[in-house]
Order: sequence, then structure tokens, then C-alpha cells
Amino acid sequence: MNPGITRYMRAPYGAPNGLQVTGEGLWVVDQLTDRVALLALEAPHEYGVSRILRELPTESSNTSGMSFGEGGLWLAANGPGERWRFPKDTDAPAKTGEILKVDPLTGATLLRRPLPAPGGTHGLDYDFVEKGTIWLSTLQEKTLTQVRIPDWSVKRVIPLPYDAGHGVVRTEDDALWMVFKVDRVIAKMDIETGKVRDEIHIGPEHPEPHGLARCGDDLLYCDAMTGWIARIDGVFG
Repeated sequence: MNPGITRYMRAPYGAPNGLQVTGEGLWVVDQLTDRVALLALEAPHEYGVSRILRELPTESSNTSGMSFGEGGLWLAANGPGERWRFPKDTDAPAKTGEILKVDPLTGATLLRRPLPAPGGTHGLDYDFVEKGTIWLSTLQEKTLTQVRIPDWSVKRVIPLPYDAGHGVVRTEDDALWMVFKVDRVIAKMDIETGKVRDEIHIGPEHPEPHGLARCGDDLLYCDAMTGWIARIDGVFG
């Protein structure tokens, strides 16, 4: 697949590392401050930054992914944030990571769960088809794991075709799009086998892919290095 890629808007943060589109707008999370912002999805103004509708602090740390489901924002806490700030008691354990569910109105933590395997995580997505489950990357294992939310048991594990798996988007046809930032590839994988069905290659002229979200027929991705949010046109058209 070779869709058009454009620079859509600037994130309000220096290191946007997770995205999620909801009925309210576009949520963005910052890896450095672990704050989340809800942005208007209207066309950005001439400076490239959209309007902030809401901004919240969270107890996440070194946040590397975002999703929305069951009334809350889900954040991938990839470990402590002590590389860029003083440590906090609420930071995820080093070399382990946690998944947090937070209130989208206050930022308060509603749920905190460990990863099913150590080694950190860089992406997650609530499964809108198989509701009550969430997909998350397990970096050390180089896998993508589907977890049942009520008892946090593992439902599926699929292998990943590349290293550094990041943002994830579930599709209606039993597949997932997933970012692999080092190879600059966004791969569509079968949820049962992990077999690659399609790929989008992000050239060096475009922002580097990190977080990923669906926006209508398009995909949005964010670059934690430059602060850009890019749009990939017509992926679901």
C-alpha cells in the first residue's frame, strides 16, 4: 500500500507518543510529562497547532501508548520517568511497565495492571470488536498480547515481524495495524497468526512513526522526536 502522507498538525507537547480519536476529538499523550490533551479535529490554524479542549495530568510514567474504551483512557506506562524528571511513587517499575486506565475528565487513575511479560511496552489498543479485551505490545518477547480486562488473563499472543513495535489500531477484518518505528513500517497483521497482510512504508522525508490512531478512513501517527502528527490518507477507504 502506498497512500499519501501529509503533516497534519503540531502536537502541544514535545514528545507525543500516543494518540486516540474519540467522539470528542483527538487525544495526545506526552512521554516526558505524562500529560494528556484533547485536541479539536478541525483543520489546524496557520501555525499548525490545533485547539486544546482539555488537558490533564496523569500518574502514568514514560508513557508510550494510548487507547480509549469502557469509559476511560488506557495508557502504556513503559517504566519510571526518572530520565527527565524526579521519580514519583506512582511510577511504573523499571524494566517492567504497567497499563493504566484513567478518567478522561480528571486524569485520576481508575485501574492499574502489570504487563503480562517484563520488558516494557510501546503500544496498546482497546479491542472494539472483542470488547472487554485490550492489545498491548510486549517488547522483550517481541509479541503482541491480547488481554481480558476483567481478570487480566491472556487470550492471544502473536509474534511481531519487526523490532520496536509501537502504536496499534484494531480493524474490523480480524487484523491490526502496528507501527515499527525503527524500520519505519506500519504493518497490517492477522490477529490469529501475526501474518503480515499489508505494509505502509514511511520514507525519511516524513515524520518518524510512533503512536497510531484511526481517524475516519485515515490513520494518524505521531512523532515523539519532532512533535509532528501526520495523516495517512484512505487506508480504510
